[in-house]
Amino acid sequence: MEDVGRSPADVSPVVFEPTTIPTLDGWIESLMNCKQLAEADVQRLCDKAREVLQEESNVQPVKCPVTVCGDIHGQFHDLMELFKIGGPNPDTNYLFMGDYVDRGYYSVETVTLLVALKIRYPQRITILRGNHESRQITQVYGFYDECLRKYGNANVWKYFTDIFDFLPLTALIDNQIFCLHGGLSPSIDTLDNIRGVDRVQEVPHEGPMCDLLWSDPDDRCGWGISPRGAGYTFGQDISEAFNHNNGLTLIARAHQLVMEGYNWSQDRNVVTIFSAPNYCYRCGNQAAIMEIDEHLKYTFLQFDPCPRAGEPMVSRRTPDYFL
Repeated sequence: MEDVGRSPADVSPVVFEPTTIPTLDGWIESLMNCKQLAEADVQRLCDKAREVLQEESNVQPVKCPVTVCGDIHGQFHDLMELFKIGGPNPDTNYLFMGDYVDRGYYSVETVTLLVALKIRYPQRITILRGNHESRQITQVYGFYDECLRKYGNANVWKYFTDIFDFLPLTALIDNQIFCLHGGLSPSIDTLDNIRGVDRVQEVPHEGPMCDLLWSDPDDRCGWGISPRGAGYTFGQDISEAFNHNNGLTLIARAHQLVMEGYNWSQDRNVVTIFSAPNYCYRCGNQAAIMEIDEHLKYTFLQFDPCPRAGEPMVSRRTPDYFL
């Protein structure tokens, strides 16, 4: 399934019937204005997405330059702010590390747009799976209910959760920077271990695939029991050994709210990136994205929430508890 030959400079889209590219561009234009697609169009979109995603690897190769993004969580207008700061697709290559849905008010529009961009510019945008790209989690944290509210049935939820099974689990930027949603696993020592995982399934409750999407770095050494109830905590000794054994310079991950939008940990073996500003419309955090240039030098761009007409401005404050 590896496809290391593709260059991000090649912006040619997948081959469609002659009418499909203008149709897709029309869908993207509507979605950029936060207008949802018709149910039948979502079905067509997800059918195409499956064709594209099933060709990608569990460790999807990505070339520099690329901009790496963390959780979005249905905060569509803040995704628009992200594109304003980072540059439009396809001019900028993007790598999103999961959690497109749940908690925010616009999960439908957010995930539909990202999937449409993936189909239109498959070499320019990489979308990984987060722990919220799951049937079970989305029934609890909002995406399922939003689909029912906006479409009157659960069909759109089913179309998307079916293609979530095909999303790559991790990405590898120029063989040096390892990107994933959550963290490491005691079942995984090498990238080849990840390549051997059968990812086309609902996120399991335990095991290596679960850990990649759920684990967190920790100040304590070794492996620990995660307070989340899934995955593990891992210490600096674990990340250092994993990076050394796999020839990596950095693990970039998302999954945790960090107040400045990004946070270094474990002696700079790990960086956490969070791209949903004022998370849940009340946490008061900044968001960030990580720009990596062609020489593997990185810059963090921080941004605040996009002001929206008719919605109250929320002052930045320390959250009462970790969400």
